[in-house]
Amino acid sequence: MMKKYNVYGMSCASCSARVEKAVSELPGVSSCSVSLLTNSMTIEGDATDADIIAAVSNAGYRADVFSYTNGKDGDERKKHASLQRFIISAVTLIVLMYFSMGNMMWGWKVPGFLEGNFVALGFLQMILATVIIALNFRFFIGGYKSVVNLAPNMDALVAIGSGSAYIYSVVMLIKMVLTGVGDEHSLHLIYHELYFESASMILTLITLGKLLEAFSKGKTTGAIEKLMHLAPNYATIYENGEEYRVNISELQIGSIFVVRPGESIPADGVVTEGISAIDESALSGESIPVDKSVGEKVSAGTINLSGYLKCRATGVGEETTLSHIIKMVSEASEGKAPVARAADKIAGVFVPSVMVISFITFIVWMLLEKDFGYALARAITVLVISCPCALGLATPVAIMVGNGVGAKNGILFKTAEIFEESSKIKTVVFDKTGTVTYGQMSVTDVIPLNGVDEKELISFAYGLEIKSEHPVAKAIVAEAERRKLIPQDVHDFEAVSGMGVRGKCNND
Repeated sequence: MMKKYNVYGMSCASCSARVEKAVSELPGVSSCSVSLLTNSMTIEGDATDADIIAAVSNAGYRADVFSYTNGKDGDERKKHASLQRFIISAVTLIVLMYFSMGNMMWGWKVPGFLEGNFVALGFLQMILATVIIALNFRFFIGGYKSVVNLAPNMDALVAIGSGSAYIYSVVMLIKMVLTGVGDEHSLHLIYHELYFESASMILTLITLGKLLEAFSKGKTTGAIEKLMHLAPNYATIYENGEEYRVNISELQIGSIFVVRPGESIPADGVVTEGISAIDESALSGESIPVDKSVGEKVSAGTINLSGYLKCRATGVGEETTLSHIIKMVSEASEGKAPVARAADKIAGVFVPSVMVISFITFIVWMLLEKDFGYALARAITVLVISCPCALGLATPVAIMVGNGVGAKNGILFKTAEIFEESSKIKTVVFDKTGTVTYGQMSVTDVIPLNGVDEKELISFAYGLEIKSEHPVAKAIVAEAERRKLIPQDVHDFEAVSGMGVRGKCNND
């Protein structure tokens, strides 16, 4: 049995690998796939919800039974909070850079009472850096938890890099205070050992990266949201000779529902009364409307173009064809292609490897007799440049973006494996002309019979079709309007019946 969950607190591919490993080890779980981009987890097996949620919790994260609304609301809150943190952090960082690097690099003047007062400048930098660290303290909390759980993640790299620079700078500031104000030369040398701006810039840039990731994710998942919005929120029920509107959730299998021209069909069903043309392009990709009459099936999310229909519901809610398509697209975008699984395996050991390389960098520079501050700065650089973890994020982002772009253009992939294999396609065969054309019927030829004048024929045809909603009728009306052959009097067109008309339309 397949189950899906929302997962909270993941920040990088190492996090998703940790959660996936913890849940996969549970008895009764045959497979587990965790998506960092959608913060969701899909499992196959008969393990209970309580056991699965507990396993995620023990791994240092939080989970609950999947809800699209909860996940979307959480993403919006995270996006808003990240935007606020970034704006405040960026403004504070600009002020910090002015006092720490402005005079040194660009000759900017500082207020008179601070000029030459290195201790006061140091304390001002520490206060500004502390504000930025407090705003982004979530990185330190996440990093601490990941280290305690013996599964260091990207937050750990950020926390170690920024925290080391901050703590070292505080130590140097204390050394400045102990040195005293008399030794200006020594104070100036120590002042250059302050890295408050580096500690702050790391956090600010990583917050910007998280913000851009959130906005990119929102655009990508928009295709699935558009599919979900195809079905209406309300349905018109016909019961005991009366019609009344109900919420779509109240519609049940066997209910008789009414669909008027221009409305979306709320559920899968069978036509019991009426004739109409249905636009099924959202589901089938075929742009030409399909005529429906009594006994024929209709699908949720398709659009009634012309006639009044009564239908009996055969599939509602998650049982509709549209819901199955949404589920398929969602699973394909969240699924892991072979290349993604390979990237996840590497990402699982990526962070620990970076931490070891950073430590080795520090030791090597110390052995080369460089001072502590110099060696620390190089070690922090190794940590910081690894923070985006492109290896763990690029592949799932590419899969999700590709599926999203495909869905927006009416191309749906059933699985992530198929999406990856599509790069090898050399030949594409279409079985429907409407799939590769504009999807709008138009008149291409008018062939009058029995000596009827072409202009007169089009004029009469306009009068007959002007009140019809059928796609063919609309094409004829559009052609008459294009040729400006609209008759002055459209009341009597009985003469047309004897003209012997033959027409040809296409859907270019």
